[in-house]
Amino acid sequence: AAAALKARGVGKGDVVVVYMPMVLETVVAMLACARIGAVHCLVLDVFSGQALAYRAQNCQAKMIIAADGAMRGGKLIPLKQNVDIALETCPQVKSVLVYERCGLGLELAPGQEWWHEAMADPELPDYVEPEPMDAEDPLFILYTSGSMGRPRGVVHTHGGYLLYAAMTTKL
Repeated sequence: AAAALKARGVGKGDVVVVYMPMVLETVVAMLACARIGAVHCLVLDVFSGQALAYRAQNCQAKMIIAADGAMRGGKLIPLKQNVDIALETCPQVKSVLVYERCGLGLELAPGQEWWHEAMADPELPDYVEPEPMDAEDPLFILYTSGSMGRPRGVVHTHGGYLLYAAMTTKL
């Protein structure tokens, strides 16, 4: 996945919004971003197209990785449709990868590509060298709930997050 992101122009410091349900590919996308030095911003699949747009605009996302849809409580959430709504006000987003989760038979617009096709590209290398990162380089952005106003993006750094996770585990 890291090679596919790099091949689509994502590099160190670029922000990638990950708008996916709880599937393995969500974690793969997040780890691929970390490997190449890109900053990921996980947006919950229950958020609307407008909420997605706000976060993508605010963090200046270059790419969105989404699923075609998600199932929550027996109801279909049209994630790709929400991405299209968000893209109306997010000109800085240059590309979209879509993971086919629900088999909705969607047609993709220019600049959008199916996840499985991107990952199957025979031109991609098998190994991508990890990007060297400083402890204070951004790892991911997590938005607050917005219960006290507009959601705010909280930037977590490589060293800070890893130290917190290690200390939490130890203590």
